[in-house]
Amino acid sequence: MEPLPGKILDGFGITLPSELITGPWDGGIINLPAVFIIVLMSLLLIKGTRESAFVNGIIVAVKIAVVITFIILGWKYINTSNYDPYIPDNTGKFGDFGFSGIIRAAAIVFFAYIGFDAVSTAAQEAKNPKRDMPIGILGSLLICTILYILFAHVMTGVTSYTTFAGKDGIAPVAVAIDHMGTTDAAGVIKPDYPWLNRAIVVAILFGYASVILVMLMGQSRVFYSMSKDGLIPKIFSAVNPKTQTPAKNNLLFMAFVSAFAAFVPARVVGEMTSIGTLFAFILVCIGVWVMRNKMPEIPRAFKTPMVPLVPILGIATCLFMMVFLPMDTWIRLLVWMLIGLDIYLVYGAKNSKLGNGTDSRKGMKLARLTGIALALLLVVVGFLHQKSVGFDTDRTLLYISLGFAVVHLGLYASKLGRPESAE
Repeated sequence: MEPLPGKILDGFGITLPSELITGPWDGGIINLPAVFIIVLMSLLLIKGTRESAFVNGIIVAVKIAVVITFIILGWKYINTSNYDPYIPDNTGKFGDFGFSGIIRAAAIVFFAYIGFDAVSTAAQEAKNPKRDMPIGILGSLLICTILYILFAHVMTGVTSYTTFAGKDGIAPVAVAIDHMGTTDAAGVIKPDYPWLNRAIVVAILFGYASVILVMLMGQSRVFYSMSKDGLIPKIFSAVNPKTQTPAKNNLLFMAFVSAFAAFVPARVVGEMTSIGTLFAFILVCIGVWVMRNKMPEIPRAFKTPMVPLVPILGIATCLFMMVFLPMDTWIRLLVWMLIGLDIYLVYGAKNSKLGNGTDSRKGMKLARLTGIALALLLVVVGFLHQKSVGFDTDRTLLYISLGFAVVHLGLYASKLGRPESAE
């Protein structure tokens, strides 16, 4: 099956060897198109916020226009019999159709919604963040959700969901477009809008570009704020005097993210992004709840209503979707979290301005206990994953989980006896 980058390039009449459009885990060498788009978006961010916003505005306008065109043109080809059954019965395997399939799919594609929260990381660059942030986030979230639903409604209406089996990337959309036509005497459907396939390719390419642009901007701004506090090195908060952007920060992320895009399979990266975002949302909900109780007096530009009900519902919803994700995704999440905790305990705690620059301040014991809990959970998840795939199959992830967990259990347990300061 042709990989997604190859399908996109084919839409523009460009052909590259398969080894240069897929990573080593998918039988290739390197995914050059993915590297190219990340480098391009990073250089745009380095150029300046105004330029990035202008280009992003054009990209969003084009892709929304194509999506709306697909919905309008495809609506008249909807055959309501294709919606029966509207929710296919579960095949007997967890996450394969049925209710569990819906929740697993929602968790996997959750990354489609991460661009909205990233807007908040640029609040310091907005003229009136108190008014602009809620309008921008909630308004765009509402519009995109409606478009997502209508797009899926048309796709599954013009042809049965079974015709999408085994398709990936842009292939399902191409299948739907091929069914938007009239049937000749031989029973063959002749597409009425063959040009729409190329337009969809453009929309998908622009969609990836805009998401990558917003994500890189959001991540660089998060690291900028962390660096200003001392949690990570000062290079991440260095601002270029000419462009007024954290250029070195952007360059480092360009190199790091490019490496991931070049060699790690898209499925793995997508699931890591979804589970990481869901967990981050859980932490945000917990933070809102804790800060409302512990620091009710601090000024708030935005105030979450109905606390603690809203945070509790947010935690429950995100955790519910996380449970339905594959176990190997949980292993990667826990390993990633332990690496982050290592960086905090080794570097961040000693240099944080808010933490008074000491690794013996109050709360460090709790941080180490959290590390022990994560390591124990990693052992459990490792065995659950191996059980789901069978103990007679490859055990690499299980061995990585056990090794990583044992090292961290010993590391954190050995430092539990350290005294904490009263501050």
